[in-house]
Amino acid sequence: MEGIELVCFEMIAANGSARSYFMEAIEAAKEGNFEEAEKLMEEGEKMLAEGHHAHGGLLTKEASGDKVKVDLLLVHAEDQMMSAETFRIMAKEIIDIHKKLS
Repeated sequence: MEGIELVCFEMIAANGSARSYFMEAIEAAKEGNFEEAEKLMEEGEKMLAEGHHAHGGLLTKEASGDKVKVDLLLVHAEDQMMSAETFRIMAKEIIDIHKKLS
């Protein structure tokens, strides 16, 4: 596998991992383990950055005049990225709520 398909799968893998870390962080906060929740959020942030880096490569390619073929795989990869972004925002809010309630 090479080219845009590889980039898409890199995005899907990284953003899926990020989302999982964010969900685990919420679970840790529910249990009152805020230190662990913070570590999981940091790991999620790293994975999200990897996903953004892969996506940024496609944007750079497009900006330099090399058209990127938009297909269902790319749409799915970008959807996963946006989902991970949303989970990050929600996880931060939910963790803050658990902190205030404990």
